[in-house]
Amino acid sequence: MDFKIDENLPVEAAQLLIQAGHSVSTVLEEGLGGTPDETLVQAAGAEGRILVTLDTGFADIRRYPPSESRGLIVLRLRRQDKGGVLRALAHAAAQMDREALAGRLWIVEDDRIRIRS
Repeated sequence: MDFKIDENLPVEAAQLLIQAGHSVSTVLEEGLGGTPDETLVQAAGAEGRILVTLDTGFADIRRYPPSESRGLIVLRLRRQDKGGVLRALAHAAAQMDREALAGRLWIVEDDRIRIRS
C-alpha cells in the first residue's frame, strides 16, 4: 500500500510502514509542511496514497468523505508521544492485511480501531 505521513508524526512512523513493505512519502519530504488540510488530502489522492495523521480534523466525514479518498488513518491517542504513536501505528499495520483501507476512515485509538466507510 501507498501512504503519505503527515508532518505531525515522527519520522519513525514512515520507517515502520516501510519495514512492513509499504511505499511511504512524507509531507515534509515533499515540502508540504504547513499546507492546508484540503491541499494535503488532494495531494494524497492525486498520488493514490493513504494519509496517516494525528490531526483529528480529518475524522470529520462530512468535510473529508472517506469514499472520496484512497483512505485516511487518524491516530486518536490519549498520549501522543513517539512510543505511543508507533505502538498504535504498528497495531494498525497488523490489521491492514485483514481489512480494506480504500475509501475508508480508520480511527486508531489506544485500545481499538474504528472503521467508517
